[in-house]
Amino acid sequence: MLKDITIGQYFPGNSFIHRLDPRFKIVITLIFIIMLFTGGTFPCLAIGAVYTLMTVVISKIPVKMFAKSIKPLLPFLLITALLNLFLVGSGDVLWKWKFIKITEDGLSISLFMIIRIVLLIIGSSLLTYTTSPITLTDAIERLLSPLKKLKFPVHELAMMMTIALRFIPTLIEETDKIMSAQKARGAEIDTGSFITRAKNLVSILVPLFISSFRRADELATAMECRCYNGGEGRTRLRQLKSTSSDYIALAVTLIFFAVTVAVGIITKK
Repeated sequence: MLKDITIGQYFPGNSFIHRLDPRFKIVITLIFIIMLFTGGTFPCLAIGAVYTLMTVVISKIPVKMFAKSIKPLLPFLLITALLNLFLVGSGDVLWKWKFIKITEDGLSISLFMIIRIVLLIIGSSLLTYTTSPITLTDAIERLLSPLKKLKFPVHELAMMMTIALRFIPTLIEETDKIMSAQKARGAEIDTGSFITRAKNLVSILVPLFISSFRRADELATAMECRCYNGGEGRTRLRQLKSTSSDYIALAVTLIFFAVTVAVGIITKK
């Protein structure tokens, strides 16, 4: 299960989306998220699905990578679906047994929520899949640069966000190694009652925390040895430059957003 988590990973490529300015990609991702939550009907969700499918095809990222990003969240999706399925009491009753009943509205809301969350995961994953951590840091810093006038630590915030995102795959790999080592020593991590398995997690969490602090100390030492002193006086090897492709991608996204809003208004009447 841990190996299936692909959050924070970057897959090098030369697709149209890979070549986009990371600043535009962040803005486009935000517009996409707003688009999914603006449309409250299935036709609006269908437009979002078309947009998501189009971007996945253009990015040339294997579909199995997106499936891996969704797989760890399947229990949460199932819980969300069941809660909406059995707790929503409005609409025509489709099935009833004693005090448990499934209504048409409950089924509709459950399907709607699952599809929306899946599209949200896929669309958001494209940002990290097609953008390197260093480039993402520069993009976040440039977008938040107006806050520097308010003495806001923009560079430090962007650096912390990127380091945290970058270390997710590393910590997942470290956790998998610790679990394998504990199992080799006879630890029963996946068996027993819920309370027993929760207690067994201590043998995983303690070495994981120690390893995390050690990695953080090594990273701090490496940054100090390279005379890192924050964003003051810092230069960049690669300058971010927008091209016509960036504006085309933004325009297409805005068109999908406008269509979603229009369809949402029409279908709600």
